[in-house]
Amino acid sequence: MNERDNERPDADARRSTAPSPGMTYRDAGVDIDAGDALVENIKPFAARTRRDGVLAGIGGFGALFEVPKRYREPVLVSGTDGVGTKLKLAFALDRHDTIGIDLVAMSVNDVLVQGAEPLFFLDYYATGRLDVAVATRVVKGIAYGCELAGCALIGGETAEMPGMYAAGEYDLAGFCVGVVEKSRIIDGSKVAPGDLVLGVHSNGLHSNGYSLARRIVEHAAPDLDADFHGAPFAEALIAPTRIYVKPVLALLATVPVKALAHITGGGLPGNLPRVLRAHLSARLDARTWQRPPLFDWLQAAGNVTDAQMYTTFNCGIGMAVVVAADDAERAIESLTRAGEHVDIIGAIHARRDDEPQTSISDA
Repeated sequence: MNERDNERPDADARRSTAPSPGMTYRDAGVDIDAGDALVENIKPFAARTRRDGVLAGIGGFGALFEVPKRYREPVLVSGTDGVGTKLKLAFALDRHDTIGIDLVAMSVNDVLVQGAEPLFFLDYYATGRLDVAVATRVVKGIAYGCELAGCALIGGETAEMPGMYAAGEYDLAGFCVGVVEKSRIIDGSKVAPGDLVLGVHSNGLHSNGYSLARRIVEHAAPDLDADFHGAPFAEALIAPTRIYVKPVLALLATVPVKALAHITGGGLPGNLPRVLRAHLSARLDARTWQRPPLFDWLQAAGNVTDAQMYTTFNCGIGMAVVVAADDAERAIESLTRAGEHVDIIGAIHARRDDEPQTSISDA
């Protein structure tokens, strides 16, 4: 019987008490076993993206990739991006299967506009508490995006950081490396007055403008399950970014393309000037393409001006292609055969004094 059962323990008694078990990483909120389970879950998806050049992928400290030998003067092109506040929509709708496609698209489409073939992709997934089922859905989407782009999912990082993110939320970043023959780099230097601008249609919002779009949706409070042109409204809101890699690479093999612009944040007015010399301007006609209905709904529900629409959203054009007028028909045929919807949306002109580099008219 303990002599002190009926006594208040003194300092010596407290010191003599056996220590409690030591704290673990799991106690601190990091579950290494969950991370290992995720790696095992995603290995089959990553394996489907394997392509020539992969020497070592997921599992090591660094991934190894050999530049294809068919390139005589290979130039590496790199890109990195995230998904932005579209993630908030994925959390709210519990739609995690396609957000990885968006992640891949934002980097591979950027690399593509230099004329580069995407080679490999890496992802960064960060969360406060790792939900293996959700993370698996996300990475499966990343792998599918890599399949669409023809690049290898060669590695990545999963970071579990307690206290950094709200419950049920995560953040994503993606990194892509591509390669282009030095003599075939597309930099816009050959663009000249008289060239035509082709608009390759988008799937919808892609991954830009969601801060405004979400605010409009919160204000208008539409029924997300209601039919909207043949599908639930929520599906239109979260439709994944279109990946243009294979159709555009096929185009580059047959038609001399002078410039490409991925239409992301800033819309057409903010992205076409990035591939135009200062003495040139692109004059576009909004009547030449049909905007997806979602853009019309957002503009009406939010009372958004035309100027704000064009500088916030892609407004239905996900990729702009500049070609000589004589090559336009062949370019359209090539992209159409690959499943893209394309319109001639404008032309290149000598820039007048104080003229914006990209203007959009509907008259």
